[in-house]
Amino acid sequence: MRRQSLRFDLWLCLLLSFLISLGTEKIAKSILDKKYEEHKEEHKVATDEIGGIAGDEIFRAQNIEDILSHETFTVVSPGIEYRNKGAGYHNGMYLYALTLPSGEKVAARINSDSVIQKGDSIYSGDNILPVGHLIYDDLSQDTYFINQIEYKEPLDRKDFYIDMVGGAEIQSEESFVDTKVIFVQLLTIFFTFPIFHTIGSKLGIFPYFFAPKNKKEAEWD
Repeated sequence: MRRQSLRFDLWLCLLLSFLISLGTEKIAKSILDKKYEEHKEEHKVATDEIGGIAGDEIFRAQNIEDILSHETFTVVSPGIEYRNKGAGYHNGMYLYALTLPSGEKVAARINSDSVIQKGDSIYSGDNILPVGHLIYDDLSQDTYFINQIEYKEPLDRKDFYIDMVGGAEIQSEESFVDTKVIFVQLLTIFFTFPIFHTIGSKLGIFPYFFAPKNKKEAEWD
């Protein structure tokens, strides 16, 4: 089998472009890190608002009937039990199978930043979940999601979910920063590679990709 390898001039131009991209990466990350902090600040919600910390005056729902009869409420969960009963993506939202104190199970979207931990460990004691409200939605139509969230036990209601995020929704740091930084790096390499090669070709160091019209033949290895 014949072994194929890149020519030296291509490797060198790629290396130079990569080194330049490290600089643009550092600049882009510095800018985006600051923007991400601003993004998080913009999406902070006050105590007792949807997605915010639930104060003592927020109603503690015990069952589905409580959820249906109150505009806003919270749920007290034993530790992080709600993370272990099933979950899945529905319309771009990550919903947990939340067990209410009554034992009934419903889908819930939870802002983990507003969970109040009671006790010394997240695995023991009660966690007070954020302020939530009911959103009617026929979850049964999303078969893939239902198969995910019900992999252990079925939901008692599939015609709504609890929204405990509201305006507190923020992008993940990976999505907001890392993905854009990688894009900037690739863009830098894409633009600087031909520039380096063109300069090298004009200096006579590299062969031309496309010979100038005044050249009788291309300078290939």
